[in-house]
Amino acid sequence: MDINFEHYKIFYYVAKYGNITKAAAALGSNQPNVTRIIKLLESQYNCRLLVREARGIRLTEEGRRLYAHVEIAYQHLANAQEEICGRDFQRFGTVEIGVTETALHLFLLEALHGFKSNYSAIRIKIHNHGTPEILRRLAGGGLDFAVVTTPFETSGTIRCEKVMDFREVLVAGIQYRELGERTWELKELRNYPWVGLGRGTATYELYKDFFIRNGVDMELDMEVATSDLILPLIVNNFGIGFASEDLAGSFLHKGSLVRVPVKCELPCRSIQIVSDKGRGRSLAADTLYKYLCACGRSDIAHDAQYEEKGGKGDRT
Repeated sequence: MDINFEHYKIFYYVAKYGNITKAAAALGSNQPNVTRIIKLLESQYNCRLLVREARGIRLTEEGRRLYAHVEIAYQHLANAQEEICGRDFQRFGTVEIGVTETALHLFLLEALHGFKSNYSAIRIKIHNHGTPEILRRLAGGGLDFAVVTTPFETSGTIRCEKVMDFREVLVAGIQYRELGERTWELKELRNYPWVGLGRGTATYELYKDFFIRNGVDMELDMEVATSDLILPLIVNNFGIGFASEDLAGSFLHKGSLVRVPVKCELPCRSIQIVSDKGRGRSLAADTLYKYLCACGRSDIAHDAQYEEKGGKGDRT
């Protein structure tokens, strides 16, 4: 089936704007022509791709499937055009990356400050999801690369570059301040309310296995979709839970959280940059990828020197 690329372009704009009139204006065309092309595309696919409603259009199931592929292809072509027409290929273009909440706050935000000061013309689109969804999008070609937290499962086509290690601590709100007064067996805490990332996330599976290894049957009392919701809920005394030591530090310092010592060792986690070995990157994406990897190597080397000195001196 030989379909004109312009037809896909028009379909992309209609699906993107959710409105034929707005799509026609963005394309510099008119509504009858856009409608004609959509009908022609539906005829070629022999199915309905969209349904017109009072406030715009709604994609059918077939339309959503087609748009998932067309969106990726169109963005790749748009990025290629930006690079080739730019004066300095490294300093122009758009990069699409996926990132988890923890990776964003512990690593990416600080690293991007330095990158944007050097490459201000490179546009960055950040997609925030849980690790499994990010890896699915990466495999489907929707991302240039991703910055995620361990643990995660990968195929042989995925390349991983560790940029930093981090530890989590068990914390509680001041309503449970007595939990900070001694060291606890994990099983002694089972009757307290727990807050954490819910089913379908890598963190949920990590701590599910952690509790099993320590002989504790534990269920969360409050499940959240993203890690940035955990600390506010714990600070407001909805329960106890695990949080990054760095992110919890300011709350601990202010006294709005207490650290809960436990006798078992908590899992060590890391932040890694993952990419698809079989897919090339644009020059803009490769520039950002290499910059972030270099930041990670610098941080790892700094931490190693810090540990060799026994934790003495400044640590930035």
